[in-house]
Amino acid sequence: MIKVENLSYGFPEKELYHEVSFTIEDFQHAVLIGSNGTGKTTLIDMLMDTEKYLYDGKIIKEMESRIGLVSQGEYRNTDLKEDEIPTVYEFLMEDFIRIQKETEKICEEMGTAEELDGLLEEYQKLLDIFTAIDGENCESNIKKQLATAGLSELEQVKVSVISGGEYKLVQVIRQMLWKPSLLIMDEPDVFLDFENLTGLSELINNYKGTMLVITHNRYLLNHCFNKILHLEDTDIQEFEGNFVEYNFSLLAKKIELQEQAAKEQAEIERNRKLVNKLRNEASRIDSASRGKSLKARVSYLARLEARRIKAPFVKLRQPKIVLPIVEDMAQDAMKQKQGLSEVVLSVSGYCVAFDETLLENVAFEIKEGEKVAIVGPNGTGKTTLLRDIYKNNSGFISFAEGVKTAFLSQNHGEMLNENHTIYEEVACVHEQVAGQNTSNCIKKLETRAEIAEYLKDYYFEPDVLDNKVEILSGGEKNLLQLAKIGVSDANFLLLDEPTSHLDTYSQIALEKAIADYKGTVLMVSHDFYSIANIVDYVLFVENKSVRRMRIRSFRKMIYEHHFNKDYLELEQKKKELENRIENLLKENEFLKAKIICEELEAIVEKM
Repeated sequence: MIKVENLSYGFPEKELYHEVSFTIEDFQHAVLIGSNGTGKTTLIDMLMDTEKYLYDGKIIKEMESRIGLVSQGEYRNTDLKEDEIPTVYEFLMEDFIRIQKETEKICEEMGTAEELDGLLEEYQKLLDIFTAIDGENCESNIKKQLATAGLSELEQVKVSVISGGEYKLVQVIRQMLWKPSLLIMDEPDVFLDFENLTGLSELINNYKGTMLVITHNRYLLNHCFNKILHLEDTDIQEFEGNFVEYNFSLLAKKIELQEQAAKEQAEIERNRKLVNKLRNEASRIDSASRGKSLKARVSYLARLEARRIKAPFVKLRQPKIVLPIVEDMAQDAMKQKQGLSEVVLSVSGYCVAFDETLLENVAFEIKEGEKVAIVGPNGTGKTTLLRDIYKNNSGFISFAEGVKTAFLSQNHGEMLNENHTIYEEVACVHEQVAGQNTSNCIKKLETRAEIAEYLKDYYFEPDVLDNKVEILSGGEKNLLQLAKIGVSDANFLLLDEPTSHLDTYSQIALEKAIADYKGTVLMVSHDFYSIANIVDYVLFVENKSVRRMRIRSFRKMIYEHHFNKDYLELEQKKKELENRIENLLKENEFLKAKIICEELEAIVEKM
């Protein structure tokens, strides 16, 4: 279907691909993964329209192939009058009706035309397309796809009133109905709630065509794909199999390479001691044979060091996310243990409405040091609530004295100046808090060199610091927001979909940072893994209100409605074994690591 050979491409400030090659074959469901900013979306753009790019190498597409695209920014047409807004069913029928109308028009022209060859050719083209997309059965196909996605009840609902997540699924269905030779989707899961994420996974798994998807969603990665394309450091690694198998193969390779590296290091150290011994002897005894032996041993040592294994591809890049330091936590921890923690946020009688009421009479409290997630279906007012808490412009919201908030927005332009450089965005945060009595609550960055060193932990190398924020990927903008928060003096973080757009390894780094953070966290999230791993409890939005739910109850609800419980238990066991292997590798206990790896392989096979 798609064949890429020795592709090289980049921008003046950054090389993206260096002689990369890969294939996507008929009926494969391939996923493109990699760190933020490695050029995944650019690669998709190149596959869509090779003519507008100047590159080295070849991009070979199957003749007459039609490519469908679900991009990150699929927006509804808001310029239509009320009577022009289609229902979901009408929206999905638009392409079929358009082809039928074009066919009817050509038939009318044939009735009066003197020259029919061109019209007949155009007529046959439309018939071929209509046959290819199974136009005769379009009505039943639409109903089947809506049922697969769990959206049957929306068939006669106008697209203007369905949620953003539901609209994303409708866009996916529309492209699937078109039956393209290759369907490309760029992060179709972003901001989807659990219901819609389940619907998306069903659509992907039931789709019979060829597919290439960019996603960082761990649930989709583990359940929906049979080929991995991993883009990292200008190179691509292909893997035939699913993501669970791929991660296992990386870990097994890591054990092998680290064991080999340890043996080589031991051999280097042995020869280094021998060289030192020969040097000492040569300094005391003038002997040509000893000098010759020393020279040979030094040469051998140089060869050993030259071929020493470098950090392998399996040592994946992961940002080091550090959130603000909060003082006097020993006392706070004791207060929290005794249930005496101070209430730092109170919400009482809060309401929000647009065309209709979303939330009414919402009331809850959050105590110092708690980590809480607001969870619920798309379009229920979660982000509006979080933003109102941050702005603190409602009489129904109050903070305790001394609370300092920081906000991460899914609307990047709200917290980032797109015209600033990366450096300016972090420097201006430091300027805003400079001179305040913040003690150890803020990371001191006084020079450009210190800011440059700090931003390395967030994937931003010194040579890109003068790049404009506007050219960053969605994941990079999230990381930049986190970097700004890290140099603030916030003791209460408000995070709106913080893992959205982040690559898998950045998501894990963020989870660790939040778990280690001593302040308070309130976040909106649809990422089950993040919620299950780091929050103390959930504020669940339903029936226009918010109720507190224990994390155990939340897990049970998710198991019953969205996930396979046995699978998640296997995944938890897998995670425990992976952690044990990582700890053994730190101690160079390779034999023990291999034994546990065999146990891990049995778990992977069951998954």
